[in-house]
Amino acid sequence: MRKYYTRPCNFYYGSKARKLIKNKKAYSLAGNPDIAFDQLEIFQRKKKGKTLSNIYSITEIKDLNKEIKRPIKADLKKIISKRENICGLKFDNPKIMGVLNVTPDSFSDGGLFFEEKKANDQIKQMLNDGATIIDIGGESTRPGSQTITEASEWSRINIIIAEFKKNFPEAILSLDTRKSQVMINGIKNGVDIINDISGLNFDKKSFDVVKSKQIPLILHHMQGTPNTMQQNPTYDDVLLDIFDFFESKINFFIQKNYKKKLIILDPGIGFGKNLEHNLKLISKVSTFHSLGFPILLGTSRKRFIEHIVTKFDTPDRTGGTLASVLYGLLQGVQLFRVHNVKEINQGILVFDKILKTN
Repeated sequence: MRKYYTRPCNFYYGSKARKLIKNKKAYSLAGNPDIAFDQLEIFQRKKKGKTLSNIYSITEIKDLNKEIKRPIKADLKKIISKRENICGLKFDNPKIMGVLNVTPDSFSDGGLFFEEKKANDQIKQMLNDGATIIDIGGESTRPGSQTITEASEWSRINIIIAEFKKNFPEAILSLDTRKSQVMINGIKNGVDIINDISGLNFDKKSFDVVKSKQIPLILHHMQGTPNTMQQNPTYDDVLLDIFDFFESKINFFIQKNYKKKLIILDPGIGFGKNLEHNLKLISKVSTFHSLGFPILLGTSRKRFIEHIVTKFDTPDRTGGTLASVLYGLLQGVQLFRVHNVKEINQGILVFDKILKTN
């Protein structure tokens, strides 16, 4: 557990960002010249779960005492470093991951794409609408859901996975699973990325699979299991606790010779978090830039939206999803996992254009 944590803030975009970077009045975020920052929020863990927070301009960092300055400078180096390409993806502009649940019981689209033709039609539609990655899962992990067997999970997705590269050769295929044998089967059939909501904690063999294949991993945080995760989730500080989880996992992976350039971070909105937790993670998501990896935000159709809008809730929650996506975009999030690809892509394109018009 750290004592100090660093969050880039006070962002600038487009030509203004480029000008400030050129004049050394701001730093580029993740090596992207179209987004810059000139302030850092420093969190300090205190006793009894308390956290102290202060904001400093980048020019004030040099005046901090050595105890604070040393870790902050190390974080700053990671914040500004260019992100590694993954599966040929460059993270200099936002990317969309389209969700395909091949399940009878997922929380928002269970049963809709259970048939092979419907699933393939949906994949094609999402790619046409702007998705770069398709994330396919055969097990529902909604709150309260029960675990199914590896055989059942694979039987739901095996044909779609096996034929994916033939049908969509240019697309990147992500497999949403917690189970090592499903991972092995998927990798044999062309899967490009593993997306494990348990952070490789559910199946102890999973890390060995990911390591042996050196396949990109979405490192996802979840407290508990899908069946229990919403039963009073508790943290000392949700933002910093999840940061510590990521840092510990990353250090372990590196020690075990897994290539760190293959990692994408997902704080796991809605997975073992209440409304307050989710809002804090979204509002401060730029904290995770100080780990030095691309960030994925998955807010699509999540229940926290209903908790905010109450009687104005809709089945697809497109408005709430888009609002959270655009807030993530403001903080330099590189990847968004969504169901309604066309609407979210349209929102990103328009918002990004306005943002960078100075």
